[in-house]
Amino acid sequence: MNLEERIKELNLELPPAPPAGGVYHPVLMIDKMLYVSGQGPAQKDASLITGKLGKDLTTNEGYAAARQVGLTMLSTMQEQIGDLSKIKRIVKTLGMVNSTQDFHEQPQVINGFSELFAELLGDEYGKGARSAVGMILPGNIAVEVEAIFELH
Repeated sequence: MNLEERIKELNLELPPAPPAGGVYHPVLMIDKMLYVSGQGPAQKDASLITGKLGKDLTTNEGYAAARQVGLTMLSTMQEQIGDLSKIKRIVKTLGMVNSTQDFHEQPQVINGFSELFAELLGDEYGKGARSAVGMILPGNIAVEVEAIFELH
């Protein structure tokens, strides 16, 4: 399944790719693997979705933020490698949720990211290994995700 065609088919709008926020590569390609640095939930106007789950945001709002991280990641990958049809499958996801100590629904939040890629790449190639954890995130962003993809 061609990822770029699927994005168009689903009428998804990618936000602008954010600039690197430090000394790192946003995307690193080694052989047939693509390593994507942590991405935040950038919106169409380049602002970030912020807030702490369990205090400022509901699980559903966190889910939407995680889905937005997926769109941000697609934008970053497109800017860095040019052609999203090079993406074969998602291999591994690390989902980080800005949450209070008594919030325990990090996996449900990260489902927003995971379900987007399952929708885009199908069950076989759109689901990979995954972790979902709670922590304090820079800039009070709601969600951050880093991922590894296999290329064709």
